[in-house]
Amino acid sequence: MKWFGPSNKSFEFDMFSDSHFVILTIFITVSIAIFLYRKDLKKDCWRKVEIGFALSLIYTEIMNHVWMYVHGVWKLGRSMPLELCNIGLLLTVALLLTKRKIFFELLFFIAILGATQATFTPALTYDFPHFRFFHFFYAHMMVVWVTLYFTWVKGYYPTFQSVLKVIAFINLLLPVILFVNKKADGNYWFLRHKPQSPSFLDLLGPYPWYIFSLECLLIIFSLIAWLILRNRGKNQKERSYADY
Repeated sequence: MKWFGPSNKSFEFDMFSDSHFVILTIFITVSIAIFLYRKDLKKDCWRKVEIGFALSLIYTEIMNHVWMYVHGVWKLGRSMPLELCNIGLLLTVALLLTKRKIFFELLFFIAILGATQATFTPALTYDFPHFRFFHFFYAHMMVVWVTLYFTWVKGYYPTFQSVLKVIAFINLLLPVILFVNKKADGNYWFLRHKPQSPSFLDLLGPYPWYIFSLECLLIIFSLIAWLILRNRGKNQKERSYADY
């Protein structure tokens, strides 16, 4: 199957091409639909759907690693699930399966700030209808959609402690990622250089200053997101106590 095979010129991805615009339209449309139909999505019958989506993410991630292995492109320095969006995907699966707030707290800012940016400016080689095209966008969009679902439907909201947790989480992982990059000649988190394709990082200065810019943006935007949502989170708690 050609669409599942190795890359060739017919599958070279172009940012903001027709296929990318279709994906962005789907991404925005589903995001809006989650908000508009949030009351209908509160029904208990959706629990089976949550589990189904978790299993689908596990399956597509396994298939992605199988694809890389079969085509001889699996490398220690670039194929392990260590990118922030990979970590976000693992947190998404954990959140769907357990519904534990800690997974949401760590996921929220990674999804809103990371996976959303990756969807709009993807570091991607393969275009439609290649398997890697579908895997990339399905994984990244699901990370965002699940986060929006747990925010608007389940009433999970980030707190100031959530901001502190995600900053601590990222910075505790940072030396681990640096170590892996050095030992495996990798570029996880783009800590050694920017992606070859155009990306948001191009706006943040040259190496290594864009890394510090990213850290500052993480803190700033996390605080902004918390400030915007903090009153809604308080109102949700008050409604929960009233129902109780």
